[in-house]
Amino acid sequence: MQKVTRLLIAAFFASIIFVTRFFVPPELDKLLIPVDAVLLALSALFVRNVGATYVGAVGGALVGLLRPSLLPFSFLFILLYGCLIDLFLFLFRVHATAEGVNRNKLMIAMAFNTLLIGFLSYYTVTLFPTLIPSVPALDMIVAFMGPATGATAGYAASFLWNKYLRSIVI
Repeated sequence: MQKVTRLLIAAFFASIIFVTRFFVPPELDKLLIPVDAVLLALSALFVRNVGATYVGAVGGALVGLLRPSLLPFSFLFILLYGCLIDLFLFLFRVHATAEGVNRNKLMIAMAFNTLLIGFLSYYTVTLFPTLIPSVPALDMIVAFMGPATGATAGYAASFLWNKYLRSIVI
């Protein structure tokens, strides 16, 4: 029963990622990265080992179906983001317990992985195909907003976990 419940949570979080992308135009959907980060962090806390990877795979597939021309990129980046969240939570030893989760560790782990995925996605779009010239101002925005978004998402996920979700047994 626990595996089914964990898969249902992963499917629920992935469907939230899809629904938020469905109602927002493609130009503005980048503003929803903090929502994705909070959902991926919470799924990693709920499902423990590879929760964010599950949600990233399902969410990436659903978002890719919404925009078929971008299927490989949306699937790969959301899946990679989920994998990086699981990896950084493991590296920083962030454990969700009934007592709560360490807010500072979660914020730092989320800041690092959001910075990393921000640079990977930005440079894949700008430098690899050289379609869009790299602008130093955009480099600085990515360098600032990646950790800021990740830290904010880490704080929100730790707040939600510590205040409301830690007593839920799965």
